[in-house]
Amino acid sequence: MPDFPMAIQLTRCEFPGRLRHRIATLMLTITPAMLSFSAEIQAESADARRVPNIVFIMADDLGYTDVACFGSRYYETPNIDRLATQGMKMLSHHHCQNCTPTRAALMSGQYGARTGVYTVGGIDRFDWSKRPLRPVDNVTELPLDRDIIAKPLKAAGYATGMFGKWHIGQQGAYHPAQRGFDEAIVSMGKHFDFATSPKTDYPEGQYLADFLTDKAVDFITRHKSEPFFLYLPHFGVHSPHDAKPDLIDKFQPKPGVGGHNNATYAAMIYSVDESVGRVMKTLDDLQLADNTVLIFTSDNGGVGGYVREGLKKAGDVTDNAPLRSGKGSLYEGGTREPFIVRWPGVTKPGTTCNVPTIHVDIFPTFLELAGGPKPQQTLDGESLVKLWRDPAAILQREAIFQHFPGYLGAGSDTWRTTPVSLIQMGDWKLMEFLEDGRLELYNLKDDISESRNLAWEMPAKAKTMHDRLVAWRAEVKAPMPTKNNVTALTTKAKGKGKKKQDDD
Repeated sequence: MPDFPMAIQLTRCEFPGRLRHRIATLMLTITPAMLSFSAEIQAESADARRVPNIVFIMADDLGYTDVACFGSRYYETPNIDRLATQGMKMLSHHHCQNCTPTRAALMSGQYGARTGVYTVGGIDRFDWSKRPLRPVDNVTELPLDRDIIAKPLKAAGYATGMFGKWHIGQQGAYHPAQRGFDEAIVSMGKHFDFATSPKTDYPEGQYLADFLTDKAVDFITRHKSEPFFLYLPHFGVHSPHDAKPDLIDKFQPKPGVGGHNNATYAAMIYSVDESVGRVMKTLDDLQLADNTVLIFTSDNGGVGGYVREGLKKAGDVTDNAPLRSGKGSLYEGGTREPFIVRWPGVTKPGTTCNVPTIHVDIFPTFLELAGGPKPQQTLDGESLVKLWRDPAAILQREAIFQHFPGYLGAGSDTWRTTPVSLIQMGDWKLMEFLEDGRLELYNLKDDISESRNLAWEMPAKAKTMHDRLVAWRAEVKAPMPTKNNVTALTTKAKGKGKKKQDDD
């Protein structure tokens, strides 16, 4: 639009005096209104174009029912509960059975069958020497030829920050600061007197969850005027189970309910909940909440359910009931996670969605939110934005999958899982145990506890789903475990079966 100097210049054109005077008067009269109108249009257009901020908070080892809004009557999670009332609960969201493969899938948008990241560490962490199969070798660092989600978000104009547990390559080129995050501080292993990478000073005696939240709040505050992506993967509530003394005292006298009775564990959960509350308050104080997609979830099932499964005689830290088993298992107790998303104006407050979703969906979802460029690798998931707009929407895909070609021990002679693949189509879930080809078929709507195997009662259903599972493995070229040649097995694996069941 013309400004005042341009209007004055027009009056200097070669017009007759009276006409020149009338033109100048007219332009000086309407130009301020036109400028004001233009500014309003431009501001509205900028608001309409602004992409939402993205905050992804993930607890570690927090079970499906370890928050009050997903069923606990002992643990206290007022901030997470408030988030659920303001947003949507995804009731059938799944991650992997332990932490590293979940993080690899989240960051790459690919199933473990493509990345080779199936578990934590090498295959000799547990003694599989007497089992029928040799596990597929595990990749411990997410391959550098995969773009992580931070890279396309950064290309779309987002400031990117990560504070917490990374666990898919800690050093050198694998560090998140070298893979697309503008800022990254990694820490795991201890809740007090913890180490960070890079080395960072903090007050003596500070609790790790509080330290990570300090960094998250500072990141939001410094980037409040631009789109930002904050990834806050807590180390809580992973072992060692340590908590702030005052919070332990808070829960010590409280009676346990339904397998939830550990005061220290409850205090750890409370600290994670406090973190969620501080992030929510920061977004509110900076008037960012209305344009921020805020997500809370966990990386795998809780450390419990083993006593019920007969895998241990005692020692469960929590219980995932009504879900079967826990961390390290591909039954629902090991893979189904609490998942809450709040997107004001899009997700309706207090709603739920029952559509099965999975870790590989997060990458394409964030791409759609940000309008970022597609990565160089194939993406296995589907954007969830349509579900967040309408929980009854129908996704294009027909199924979600998991593939675990290895072993995770529970004790010297018991196993949280043996090699297994699974497919879920709607309410139906089929598991194929690879040692002997055994099939288990469950209707999760009717039997969320996976207590009734319907494979023999419904052979046609089992065959249809198994055929699709086999076809998927061929599509992604999923490596399969091989026959165990005991005579060729080194002694390195011997004696490894006594790892604690709550190890990753």
